[in-house]
This record gives sequence, C-alpha cells and structure tokens, in this order.
Amino acid sequence: MEIPPLSEVRRLTEKKRDAWWTVLLVDPVATPLVRWTAKYARWVTPNQITWAALFLGLGAAACFAQADWMWLIIGAVLYHVSFILDCMDGKLARLTGRGSEFGGWLDYVFDRIRVLACAVALMGGQYSRTGDVVYVWLALVVVFLDMLRYIDALQIFKVRHSMRKKIKARARAARRSMENQHPDSVEQEQRDELHFMEDLLRDNPAADIDNTHDELAEQVTTGQVSATADEQENADGTAAPAREKVVVDLHQEFKSRFPWYGKFRSLLLRHRIRAHLISGIEFQMGVFIVGPLFGAVLPVTIGSGVLLMVFELAIIYKLLLSTRDFERTLAKYPVPEPVAAPAEATVPAQAEAPAAEQNQKQGDDARI
Repeated sequence: MEIPPLSEVRRLTEKKRDAWWTVLLVDPVATPLVRWTAKYARWVTPNQITWAALFLGLGAAACFAQADWMWLIIGAVLYHVSFILDCMDGKLARLTGRGSEFGGWLDYVFDRIRVLACAVALMGGQYSRTGDVVYVWLALVVVFLDMLRYIDALQIFKVRHSMRKKIKARARAARRSMENQHPDSVEQEQRDELHFMEDLLRDNPAADIDNTHDELAEQVTTGQVSATADEQENADGTAAPAREKVVVDLHQEFKSRFPWYGKFRSLLLRHRIRAHLISGIEFQMGVFIVGPLFGAVLPVTIGSGVLLMVFELAIIYKLLLSTRDFERTLAKYPVPEPVAAPAEATVPAQAEAPAAEQNQKQGDDARI
C-alpha cells in the first residue's frame, strides 16, 4: 500500500481526543515512527510491536528493582519508550489495516502485566533499599488503582450505552404508538432523529460546546457538524423522508452546576486533549517516570494516586448527574399504552377442568 504523507497519517492514526501526556510527549514521536515503519519495515506487525513494548516494560522493571538512582533513570526512560511502542501498535494497525481482535486482547493484557511487574519491582527495590514497609503498601495501592480505573471505565461505558439504548427504544416505541393511534397528528418531535451531544463533540472536537440544543441541531441539519444516521426506508423499499435532528444532551445538569467546564473542555478538545487530565496514563507516568527521574518515588506516587482518585470521583459524580438527565429525557416520551387483548370465547365447563389441571401441574413443576 502507498503510505500517505505525515499529515494524513496523523489524521488516520491519532485519536481525536487523548490524554495530554500522549498528545504532547508521545504522538510527536510515535506517529512519524509509525509512518516510517509502514513504509520501510513492512514486515513489522502490530503484534510484534506489542511484544516489544512488553519486553521493554519488563526491562524497566528489572532496572527499578536495582533501586539505585541511576538505574531508576534508565528504568524511567525504558518505560517511556515502552509506552511509545504501546501507542504505536494501535496506530500501525489503523494505518495498515492489520489489526485484529486478538491483538487488542494482547495489548490490554500486556499493559496490565507491565504495570504489575513495574509496581512490584519499583516498590520492592525501594523497600529493599530503605526497609520502609510503606513501599510494600504502595505496590498494592498502585496495582489496585490501575485495576479500579479499568473496572470503573468499563462499567461507566456500559451504563452510558444502556441509557442511550433505552432512550432510542422509548423514542421509537412512542413514535410508533403515536403513528398508529393518530397517523395524521403526530408531533414533529416524535418523528425526530436522535443524536447525542457527546457523540457529536467526539466526532467534531472543534464544534462549539456552548451551543444550545437548537443551535447544535441546526449545525447538524445544515452539515456544519457531521452526524452519522441510519438510512430509513419505507415498506416498498423507497427512501423515507429525512427526519429532523434532535440533539440529546445527558450532561445538562453537570453543565448548569459548573458553567466554566464547557469553555475549559472546548479549549482542551481543540488541542485533542481530553478533560480527564489525570487518567490511568498520567498516573502510570507519574509513578514510573516522574518519580524515578526525580528520586521522589514516595511523594509522587502518593500525589498521583490522590489526583487519580479525585478525577475518578468527579467522573462518577458526573455520571450520577447524567442519570438524572436520562430520567428527564426518558419522561419526554410517553410510555406506549398496551394493546388490549381480544376477548376470549366462553369455554364450556367440561373443557375448563382439563385446562385448570394443566395449569396446576405447570405451577407445581415451577415450584419443584
């Protein structure tokens, strides 16, 4: 395949929003290396880069175990190079189309192994050097926080995905019910096509986050903001009339309580930086790079852990407020009334007895 210029490679491989450590300190190195690899070392696969990142991470752990400051510096450098490779495998997969489901699993598992090995080696080396048992506890804290952030992220994703599915399902059910009962008087809102604010901003980081619902919906309709929608067809196969776009924002209450957040987030997104400033990536870099480089493993690890928990709690609080927006949004669509069942014919008394006996038998079977 022909490898595009670097600007196009950046567009194809870099995430539209990412951790500030990745945007500022990793992508400027990783993206040119990915292009060079795809152009001059085509035999290299994303999975091979994943393995190389693991081996460098284990090398960093071996250096951390020595506990000497010079070894800590070497370990920190190796860890950063390992993380650069860890970012390269996904970029190379996106650029060349050689990604795989197994490769995604491999990347995830190797990341956890690297964190575990480096945490045990770094804190174990410091415990061996100082005899301070606090480093043993710090090793457990680092592993626990790394696990917690992944579990929390996964569950929050599931909850948000579930809320969106329920809103779409309720909107479709309400629209069908209104069309069946009053085909000539369906409100336009019931015919609208739903889009979620978070999706629009993820796909369009330059869009103004402070737009009102109507303004952003107008941008979607006129094409200023792109929104992917499923094409609708009539029963005869012809294209259905285009629906108006409605933007659903499940973060309205959060924005109303923190009005400054919109401009702050918009500023970061314009530079591809996500508002979650201390995520798992920054936590790892603080523990395994900043702390060892400055000979301050203990204070930097504690500080990084506290900041990580602050941001995780902020995300949980934001989710709580989002569930309230979800309930209000769901209430806008009336619950469809159940269709009345047709009246049953009168059954002769002689026929009722066998049916009753059968129902009783099924009930007894259920209790067994």
